[in-house]
Amino acid sequence: MSHITLAHGNGGRLMRQLIEEVFRAELGHSALDTQVDAASLPAMNGELMMSVDSFTVNPLEFPGGNIGSLAIHGTVNDLAVSGAIPHFLSLSAIIEEGLELATLQRIIHSMAKAARAAGVQIVCGDTKVVPRGEGSGVYLTTTGIGVRHKNLHLGLRQIKDGDRILVSGPIGDHGAAVMLAREQFGLKGDLQSDADNVLALCRSLYDLTGLRFMRDPTRGGLATVLHEIQHATGLGIRIRQANIPIHETVQSVCEILGYDPLFLACEGRVVAVVGQSQADEALARWHELENGREARIIGSITSTLPLVVLETDLGGERILPELEDDPLPRIC
Repeated sequence: MSHITLAHGNGGRLMRQLIEEVFRAELGHSALDTQVDAASLPAMNGELMMSVDSFTVNPLEFPGGNIGSLAIHGTVNDLAVSGAIPHFLSLSAIIEEGLELATLQRIIHSMAKAARAAGVQIVCGDTKVVPRGEGSGVYLTTTGIGVRHKNLHLGLRQIKDGDRILVSGPIGDHGAAVMLAREQFGLKGDLQSDADNVLALCRSLYDLTGLRFMRDPTRGGLATVLHEIQHATGLGIRIRQANIPIHETVQSVCEILGYDPLFLACEGRVVAVVGQSQADEALARWHELENGREARIIGSITSTLPLVVLETDLGGERILPELEDDPLPRIC
């Protein structure tokens, strides 16, 4: 049988076969036990952190990844930017009737590879099949559990006037890559998504006393993270356009289609707020990492004007608006 049928979700032989021959076969390196309804986790020291996220993307496979690796990266990254070392994940898969088994195999294989790279184990899961036309191939939901050191305190409330804002690499690659993969605008290119886990980037800063806050700029991109900071703190933000790393291909796609790269999703970047005295040290640490070599300090927190202000390449200033509508079709 080469495609998913409704019988794959009925709890019988085909469902058992699907779980064992696809999910268990690919994820068997972990502590996943497909014969129990609840997973047993070892006790751990520190503050237990938990995160949940759901994933839908069109197309399911795109340059630089697919929905499987995206699901692992997304949940691992949410824990990492919160200061937690991820340990365990759960997986819920809602599969549409008619999906090719070969496609599902590639997705789960990619998921297993991403989990190994992040050092996490998928320990429990659930599978459902919905009728043809009631899904987008496959939806994935992952829940992650990690441990944060009891002395590590991160959050929007920690941010202070004068703090510096860093971004770990070029922005907008994921959003632009998915758009190009759809070929719906008559555009093609070889741009790769930035989808990756950011655990190494985050861990490299955990011991800095000046580390205030981290976030991965997914839906809504860099600009949305900046507005989140502004609203939560009541402080202003000033960023320099010249300091924001953007690949030329991303900039070109945005100019052609009328999008702003500041609002495009990233799936392998970190925005960090660090005290002024340690900002250069944080940047240097990122530059030592493979996925942090293009990191930049892009701006600062200020108490003078409670707005997000962009200093343009031409020497002017403009207020960066908050996202009101979806900037493009959903990509994550």
